[in-house]
Order: sequence, then C-alpha cells, then structure tokens
Amino acid sequence: MTLSSRSIVVGVDVGGVKKGFHAVALREGRFLQKFATCYPPAVLTWCRTLQASVIGIDAPCKWSLTARARPCERELSGLGLSSFSTPSVMTGRLHPFYGWMANGAELFRMLAPHYRLFDGRSTALSPVCFETFPHAVACALAGKKLSARDKRVDRRRLLGAAGIATDSLTNIDEVDAALCALTAHHFLAATFKAYGDDAEGYIVVPSVLRYSAGLHGSIR
Repeated sequence: MTLSSRSIVVGVDVGGVKKGFHAVALREGRFLQKFATCYPPAVLTWCRTLQASVIGIDAPCKWSLTARARPCERELSGLGLSSFSTPSVMTGRLHPFYGWMANGAELFRMLAPHYRLFDGRSTALSPVCFETFPHAVACALAGKKLSARDKRVDRRRLLGAAGIATDSLTNIDEVDAALCALTAHHFLAATFKAYGDDAEGYIVVPSVLRYSAGLHGSIR
C-alpha cells in the first residue's frame, strides 16, 4: 500500500485523570508535533485540527464481557506478552486502579463520531482509531522479547531506527505515544497484525512480531 503524500497519524498514551494524555503526531513517518492535556475533548480537537487519518491509543478500546482477559490479551499472552487484564465495565468504572482505562474509554467514546473503531476488517476507510500496546510494539519492531526494565533506552532506539527523531520526546509517556503513532503509520501501510475480535476489541501492532512464546512480558 502506498502512503498518502500528506499522511498524518497520531499516537496517544493514556494516564489517569490527573496525568492525562500525551500525544505525538507523525507526518509520513516523521515527527510532526506533540501535545499533552488532561481533557479527552482536547485530544479530539487536536487530532481533527491536524486532520489525522489514523489514531493509535494505548488503552483498552472495549471492556471485558466476561470479567476475564479479553481474546486480544490472551493471544498476546500466548506470545509471551502479559498485561493487565481489562475488567468488566462495572469494575473498571468503579475501581480506582482502573482509572486510566476509564479515561481511555472516555477518549474512545469522544472519538467515535469522528474516528471509527477498527473492526478487524477494512483498513481503507478512514479516519480510524484502534487500541495498541507499546511493549508489544517495541518487541515487534525489535523482532525479539525486550525487558520492560530497559524500555527507556530500547524504545528510543527503536524509534530512531524507524527514522523518528526523539529529541523532542522528554519523557516515557511521549516515547510511548510515538510508538503508538508509529503503529498507526504501519496501519496505513498495511504492515500490521491485529489480535482479538470485534466483540471485545483488537490490539494492533506492527506485523514483524516473530519471537517464540513462553517468555513472559510486562505491563503497559
């Protein structure tokens, strides 16, 4: 797939209500802008102002229907990548531990009228948004299991190898947002893999994930 000459994509790292959102925009796979806010509507406005075609978000796009790990989380766990299981909507909205997930759910809700949620099928229709997972993205790009302990070094190195300048990324949240944006860039190029199902959501990562299962990963 040939990328548009003006393709702009966004990646968003999601924190709790106080930490908020860190976002990075890429144009043609190169750093364009960054943005931080505590307010989901401000993220939507920024993305629409940039006319971003794809948004990758580090937060669950759907709550668990069974109160157990979603299919996308189980599939990644089978590859050695473990993360916090997404709870049911009731638990997620009531328990403070899941505040960042609730914040992410609110962002997806705000985006919905303007960015369709990826359904595992056509990638040709845009604007579109999807869930991704920076640790899985980093491991996919590296082609091997990486330790979360070294994420500050490894993730910057991988961004640099992809041609993305990291000088303006001052913290790990911005680095993770850039990894989400890089995944959105891969989405445009159709070089990605989606794990999960439509009922409980897909997690999208670059399609170069190839290391063996049995190695346990880390939280987001």
